[in-house]
Order: sequence, then C-alpha cells, then structure tokens
Amino acid sequence: MFASVMALAMLIDAALGWPRPLYDRIGHPVTWIGRLITWVEAEFNKGRDIIERRRAGMIATLIVVGVSAGLAVVLQSMLPHGWPGLVLTGILAWPFLATRSLHDHVAAVVLPLATGDLPGARRAVAAIVGRDPEQLDTAGVARAAMESLAENASDGIVAPLFWGVILGLPGIVAYKAINTLDSMIGHRTERYEHFGWFAARLDDWVNLVPARLTGLLFAAVSGRFGAAFATMRRDARHHRSPNAGWPEAAMAGALGVRLSGPRIYEDRIAQEPWINPGAPDPTAADLDRGLSLYLRAMIALGLGLVVLAWI
Repeated sequence: MFASVMALAMLIDAALGWPRPLYDRIGHPVTWIGRLITWVEAEFNKGRDIIERRRAGMIATLIVVGVSAGLAVVLQSMLPHGWPGLVLTGILAWPFLATRSLHDHVAAVVLPLATGDLPGARRAVAAIVGRDPEQLDTAGVARAAMESLAENASDGIVAPLFWGVILGLPGIVAYKAINTLDSMIGHRTERYEHFGWFAARLDDWVNLVPARLTGLLFAAVSGRFGAAFATMRRDARHHRSPNAGWPEAAMAGALGVRLSGPRIYEDRIAQEPWINPGAPDPTAADLDRGLSLYLRAMIALGLGLVVLAWI
C-alpha cells in the first residue's frame, strides 16, 4: 500500500515540483519544520558543557521528530480507507520529495557553465552547495553541482521514499525532519558541534541503506555498471560522510570523472580525498550527462515502486 502512495507522490512531484504560487501562499512543509527547529534550538541550546549540550540537543531533536511524525500519524489516521485515502496520502507525501527541484537546480548550472559564464554558473550553484562559490573555478563548479546531484538524489528522493514505503506518511515526514535537523544544526561549529551531535548521527543512521541503494541505482542504469560499482566499492569509504560517498562515487565511476577533492568552506580549506582519482574533472557536458543518468535512475525508481505496489 505504501509503495503505491510513494509512487503517486513521486509522480506528482516530478510533474509539478512545488509551484511558486503555492509556496508564496502557504510556504512549504519543510520550512514549517525549519521554523520548529529554530524555536527549539533557541530554547534548548544553552548548555555550558559538552554533556549538557548533547543532552539538550538530543531532547530538541526528539521533540522536532516526535511533533512532525506525530502530526503525520494523526493526519494518516483521519484519512478514509481505500483508494481515496491512498490518493490523499500521496498528495500529503508529495512536498517531502525533491525530484523536480533537484533536476531544475542542477540544470540551471549547465547553461551558464556551457557558455563560459562562470559568474552565472557560480550564482546558480550557490543555491545547492554550502561552499563559497566565488572560490570555485569552472571545474570546481561542475564538481560541486554533480556532487550535489548525486548526494541529494539520495537525501531528497531515495531516502524519503524508502522510509515512506516502510512507515507511510509518518516515515517520510520523520525522515525529512531528521534530514532538516542535520542541515540546520548538524554542523561542526562552536554553536552546533555538540548540540547537533545527536541529530547528525541520527541522520547518518537513517541514510545508511538509502545512500547505498542510490549508488546501486546509478550503477544499474548507467550502462557502465562495472566501472561505477568498482569506483563505489573503492572510494565511497574515503568520503568525509559515511553515506554521501556512495552515490557520488557511483556517479563518478559511471561518467568517468573525478569528484570531491580539496574545497574551501568560508576561511578554511578542507583537504578531502579525490573520488575516482586519475579521471578528468567534469565539464558542462558531463554535468548534462549526469542529469540524464539522474533521470534514468528516477524513472527506474518510479517503476520499481509500481512493481512493488503491484506485488
């Protein structure tokens, strides 16, 4: 039942995204979760020692996830049985996917990059990466966009669908609350390193299986399964994240490019190891091929959900 719901949610999101008029009128459910996170962070992030701040962060995280998932449980219990309930659940799950918006954000980088408009490419990539775009050259922009495409295919689509198939609407909402917590407070900064520790570890845990499934999905639809799988097995574990390296390495191997490597965050240089070292940097054409790979993977994922629902 939940597989059919998630297939419908994915279809709606692929067709519509989250329309701007709707966003202007009511915002977005993820921004509502973000406001709750902002409130609990201000209320609880006041500890003076490591243990106190970690305990407060754990309580704050459980409040956000509990409230978000609890509301989803209530909503799901109020829906009618049968096909009307399935359709309504699919509509409610739709905002928690990013199938179309991820494609559109990365596609916005391709055109300026292909025409040599580096400032325009930097502006476009700034919407999807955390590093300083002004420090990126052409190859750096292409790598950043491709890494974001691979990682967010897992975080923004595969993982929420995975938990939605298992737990229904509460599963997809709880996952999105955890992922939003990680993006807002899961940073290794003075303010969040200890307060956001539990949220970051929880996000690592809920992404363990989806990240690896995403890597396998990319490899399966790439036409270069051997190269993609070998790169994933060899290089994924070297990534700073226990999960992001899997889809990134699979995409790098599938397209024959290198990703990751040293990058600049604010005033520091992170000496990250290369994924698929020895391969060339991606170009605008490679990024376009990455989008094609992403689309094939999403079609295969949608068909897989339909088959699962039928079974």
